[in-house]
Amino acid sequence: MESIQPKHPNFDNTEIAFRNKTNPELKKAYWLFKVIGNNFLSTIGPSITNFFLNVGLPIKAAIRSTIFSQFCGGETIAECEKAINQLAKANVGTILDYSVEGEEKEEIFDETRDEILRTVFRADGDKRLPITVFKITGIGRFALLEKIQAKETLSADEKTEFAKVQERCEAICKAAFDRIEPVMIDAEESWIQECIDDLALDMMRKYNKERLIVYNTYQMYRVDKLADMQADHLIARAAGFILGAKIVRGAYMEKERARAVSLGVPSLVQPDKAGTDNDFDAALRYCTDYVEEIALVCGTHNEESCRLLTYLLDEKEIRHNHPNVYFSQLLGMSDNLSFNLADADYNVAKYVPYGPIKSVMPYLFRRAQENTSVAGQTGRELALIERELQRRKLD
Repeated sequence: MESIQPKHPNFDNTEIAFRNKTNPELKKAYWLFKVIGNNFLSTIGPSITNFFLNVGLPIKAAIRSTIFSQFCGGETIAECEKAINQLAKANVGTILDYSVEGEEKEEIFDETRDEILRTVFRADGDKRLPITVFKITGIGRFALLEKIQAKETLSADEKTEFAKVQERCEAICKAAFDRIEPVMIDAEESWIQECIDDLALDMMRKYNKERLIVYNTYQMYRVDKLADMQADHLIARAAGFILGAKIVRGAYMEKERARAVSLGVPSLVQPDKAGTDNDFDAALRYCTDYVEEIALVCGTHNEESCRLLTYLLDEKEIRHNHPNVYFSQLLGMSDNLSFNLADADYNVAKYVPYGPIKSVMPYLFRRAQENTSVAGQTGRELALIERELQRRKLD
């Protein structure tokens, strides 16, 4: 009896990529990426939009129906149900991401912890929401984390404040453990990342012994993060827990370079894109070599890295839907990767950001700028959408 050969994704298949979009939605996405592709608008847009929002001008409806609806699930978990259902129809999971940033008050940190807990509770028992996520700066003050990493002496109040950060992190990871609902801790700037890494490893030591619950995130634009991930794997092996590793290229490169220049210190950023690409792909090879010891989330919009991971799984005879291997992209971007991978039976989950429009705007501006700064991203999105529009006219 012949074995059934596994399907392989065709990232140029626009019919599968945009199956969940109506013609009007597809046309709106086309014009939105056209606007995002205009560097001038992407540069001045954030300051103009923030001004309009701060003075109370009625532009929320315009934001909601354009950039917000493309990249966000809604303002609340309940409003994300439409996105959850749409993704699930194509066997793509949802990662609810409460994307409120830049807060400083203790009561806001408590509210954010409670909202992240609600994402864990919502995901409990629902296979459509396979992973949850949070940022440490959502539950603790950036400057405090920076001071701890710099090994500066904390005041008594600051020690109490950090204990609360640890308690919030613990509460989220404990809730995830109790519900067998994996949770990712996102990466942030290098000058607070060691503090975040320590928290993540502490949570993994505690909650990843029986099964995978907590992931840390490794940004491969940094020259040291491949080695850090490999060292953490050895720590995990020695201590008897599963390493959760979300591998990304990273989101703070320009900020990192500017800070290194201003301080007159060596930059942690790779000297060129090839360095980032090489370390990212090396991380995929390493994680798949130890697929029973490392749970991998491949977070990328890079087609070649996605293709490489599919080849590695076949080469190492790892089934497409192995529970320790996930692909992940952002809602509204790279649907040709997400949906074609899911169609070929790989585990895929999209980040679905949500939150009050005004609070989520920093996230949305980064997405717009990411599309203009990453070589070819906007052009690729536009070409695929245009091809699908042409294909539908012929049907």
